[in-house]
Amino acid sequence: MPTQIDVVLPCLDEAAALPGVLTALPPGYRAVVVDNGSRDGSPEVAARHGARVVREPRRGYGAAVHTGIVAAETELVCVLDADGSFDPAELPALVAPVADDSADLAVGRRRPVSAGAWPWHARAGTALIAALLRQRGVPLRDLSPIRVARRDALLDLGVTDRAFGYPLELLIRAAAAGWRIREVDVTYAHRAAGTRSKVSGSLRGTLRATRDFAGVLRTMGGTR
Repeated sequence: MPTQIDVVLPCLDEAAALPGVLTALPPGYRAVVVDNGSRDGSPEVAARHGARVVREPRRGYGAAVHTGIVAAETELVCVLDADGSFDPAELPALVAPVADDSADLAVGRRRPVSAGAWPWHARAGTALIAALLRQRGVPLRDLSPIRVARRDALLDLGVTDRAFGYPLELLIRAAAAGWRIREVDVTYAHRAAGTRSKVSGSLRGTLRATRDFAGVLRTMGGTR
């Protein structure tokens, strides 16, 4: 198991959640917080809690994640939401199959701690996209934003989406490249008080993400 692993946390107005998330990282897991234009002091909060802060002025989940992966310095890289909905203590369980070379990509399958933790509209949208992915041979039931892979391999995939479609394009490209993809159960809780999800926090956000996903599926229709 590597002694140091960088954890990329895309961040937009997550000041209320960052202290809990950053202090919960396991030993040896180093936070790379990618600020995507926060107005609530998130970069300063992250820096006070020991995170390396990188700025990405271009708005978009994919833009923030890509910038974080480029900035990462370790062989293995984790990606984790900064909103407090995931438990950082579960990262080693996702790292293990990649570190021991039994998988090229480990992704979380969300197991909500309560019915309200994952709103129906977000769950339904995810189920639809995951079903379409399985038709392409991608063995997943979820598209959760917690995952682990090797940094150089991620960059070599050439993912171009810089919005909500980033994780979907990543999975399609990984499957086309013959990656071994492992899904690992992870707990999924309510995000920290004082923060709001850009996707599942509203029907509009879920529809926007689903639209971005559909766009990726259309664009990559010939990719297998």
